[in-house]
Amino acid sequence: MTAIESDDHHASHRHLLWHLDAPVSAARIDAIVVPTARPAPYLRHAVSLARDLACPLLTLCSGRWSSAAETVRCALPGDEIIAVDFPGAHALRLPRFGTTQVPPRWLRRKTDTAAKRNFALALARIIGWERIVFLDDDITVGAPDDLRRAAGLLGQYDTVGLSVGGFPDNSVVCHAYRAVGGPQESFVGGGALAVRISAAGSFFPDIYNEDWFYLLEEKGLRRLAVTGKVIQHPYDPYRTPDRARSEEFGDVLAEGIFWLLDEGKTLDHTADPRHWELFLARRRRFIDHVLGLIPGLDEKADEKRRMAEALRAAKGRLALIEPGLCVAYLEAWREDTRVWRRYLNRLPQLDDVEKALSELARGPVTVMGPHS
Repeated sequence: MTAIESDDHHASHRHLLWHLDAPVSAARIDAIVVPTARPAPYLRHAVSLARDLACPLLTLCSGRWSSAAETVRCALPGDEIIAVDFPGAHALRLPRFGTTQVPPRWLRRKTDTAAKRNFALALARIIGWERIVFLDDDITVGAPDDLRRAAGLLGQYDTVGLSVGGFPDNSVVCHAYRAVGGPQESFVGGGALAVRISAAGSFFPDIYNEDWFYLLEEKGLRRLAVTGKVIQHPYDPYRTPDRARSEEFGDVLAEGIFWLLDEGKTLDHTADPRHWELFLARRRRFIDHVLGLIPGLDEKADEKRRMAEALRAAKGRLALIEPGLCVAYLEAWREDTRVWRRYLNRLPQLDDVEKALSELARGPVTVMGPHS
């Protein structure tokens, strides 16, 4: 091991995936789902991709820069666009999850990504979509057939991820580790993920790394394969220390769980406060290790300053996380999973998208198509 590598961090979890290099049969995709808060031009690739794949595109729009009306302006005649002005989790008839309430206020996230993905799972269940692909609005799919092959694998696997190339898709702490020379890899995630709805017994909790939680079942990782490749667009992980603060609780939980899976253990061990006591100590040492390497980087002083500020912000949040909180969160996650499965089993079957949306929302939802 080099001086840069750390005994306190697993830089890769990709050995947990089924890697498929043999030819794979293609299958139809029932819908592409894009949760978005960015301006409509970011959706042009997804619109074109849905056109190539002859499937509907569901966009869930929120925020200052995103709207259903602007999304539809990217479409051509004949495109099947379901553009929704997302009303927020508070306005949905989705279960109230204990995992949202367990973290103290200062550890909670202020995003609606998880709610959008859960909304899409429920909508797909109601209207009979079986194979959907979650795609982030800053992801480019080079070969549409990669998505068809991912859909084809959903007969054998519950979920199929696509390898993410381009800009690495990691937490701020892991970005910093790579920047100082650590052998950091990326895992698969919700940015490019094919899902089989009849096997969708998991949900997305409102926490950073919500997609990693979706990939879990009672004892460990669900049947998960990886095929094809997508490209992540660049972004600045150190733009504000708030990003690292908001990620830390979810990153600790996810990395702590996957540490166990890497060692061949089951999720039963997540109920052990001793595991979390040891893991939190490892996390502190790991962040300190990366911080100690930043001064030696061949980077501009301002870049090193921003990187160090981000890591100190993560370390500040880490100081607020206790073993008992980790155990309590995962107990709530297990109960929420049972609640989610009961909820899915009670959903009606409808063949009208607008009726399905009204089933899921407590108030009016703006829905637009290319000819609205």
